[in-house]
Amino acid sequence: MLHDTVSEPTKALVIVIKQPQEETRETEARLQELMSLVDTMEAICVGSLIVPLRTINPATLIGSGKVTEITALAEELHAQCIIFDHDISPRAQRNLEELTGVAVIDRQEVILQIFSNRAATREASLQTALARMEYSLPRLTRRWTHLSRQQGGAKGTRGEGETQLEIDRRIVTGRINALKEELKKVESQRSIQRKSRTNGNIPTAAVVGYTNAGKSSLINALCASDVLVENKLFATLDPVTRKLNLPHGGELLLTDTVGFVSNLPHQLVDAFKSTLEEARYDDFIIHVCDASHIDLLGCFDTTMEVLDSLGCSGKPMIVFINKMDAVYNPAAVASIVERYPDTITGSVKHNIALENLLDAVEAAAHASSPECSYLFPNDRHDLVALVRSQGTLIDVQYLEEGIMVRARIPEHLRPKLARFSKGA
Repeated sequence: MLHDTVSEPTKALVIVIKQPQEETRETEARLQELMSLVDTMEAICVGSLIVPLRTINPATLIGSGKVTEITALAEELHAQCIIFDHDISPRAQRNLEELTGVAVIDRQEVILQIFSNRAATREASLQTALARMEYSLPRLTRRWTHLSRQQGGAKGTRGEGETQLEIDRRIVTGRINALKEELKKVESQRSIQRKSRTNGNIPTAAVVGYTNAGKSSLINALCASDVLVENKLFATLDPVTRKLNLPHGGELLLTDTVGFVSNLPHQLVDAFKSTLEEARYDDFIIHVCDASHIDLLGCFDTTMEVLDSLGCSGKPMIVFINKMDAVYNPAAVASIVERYPDTITGSVKHNIALENLLDAVEAAAHASSPECSYLFPNDRHDLVALVRSQGTLIDVQYLEEGIMVRARIPEHLRPKLARFSKGA
């Protein structure tokens, strides 16, 4: 008789390195985030340990005493892997695995695994595969170097054949190059789609923020849509665009983006550059923050740093602090409001202040497509049709001196109509 078998989740022991002069609150926030990442990776956290560290040991990252302590704890908890929040060099990783007897990975590898598990589209799959390959290349060990393929020629006349390590490196390098070529094609298609959207008559906004801040929930609430929502990090990897009908007429395209996270592996930043850059091409940004997060200010600053690195500094931005029904640190909320006085505080879950947010979104959308007045000659009905198709027609009057039109006009259309302008 056949029985269904279900693989058990990996049992993980998580280790957080406490830096000198780092506040306990910050260390605990990193521990909480690492545990959330492990949960999203679909592993089970069976224990955790905070390790104060003054200097890094190149051979094992931490001191020998702590290695012994961690080894004993892993054995006691029956942990199958040890996960560090600190980057581990290939050398230290190999040494720690030999000393502890279990798999040892770092935070970067956890995030790479999450992205690999959650990649749903071809572009996300290609980007994630590329990031994993680039991460693994320097970690190919020399455990196979003793396996020479063949001796070439007489003894002493030629070197030994290609080693397994060299074969592995060649295979991985070849795969990296092939993935980059495939991604170029996909990114070219995305560029065409983006250009089409940018040249359209509907203003656009990117919804950004730290992972799990509530971006997808907000889009669902505003647009009555069905973007995937999970209480896990990185629920959204691919940009999802939905149309929002503005309260007083007109439309707006809202694009959900992959959540930001502190110290996002550079392989993923590079691989997902085309996805992250969506925010750069939109008319304005809606920055969603999580009031329930233990380190709200750290999350806010991380998101701002990523936006700045993408060339989004100076772009109009609406700050919305979500989850105010479960606020963790009111002082952190007050600090953001002090820096950005127009910040809106509310809750998507309990429909708090969403009307205020909609008003702010509508004002920002109208600012990107300001109201203009034109007087067209009576025989230029083609211009009225153009405004109707590529702008938002507010009012049209057929007068003796011509056709008076009030409309919201996208930027690309304004030069063409400038000579007929009568002011706002």
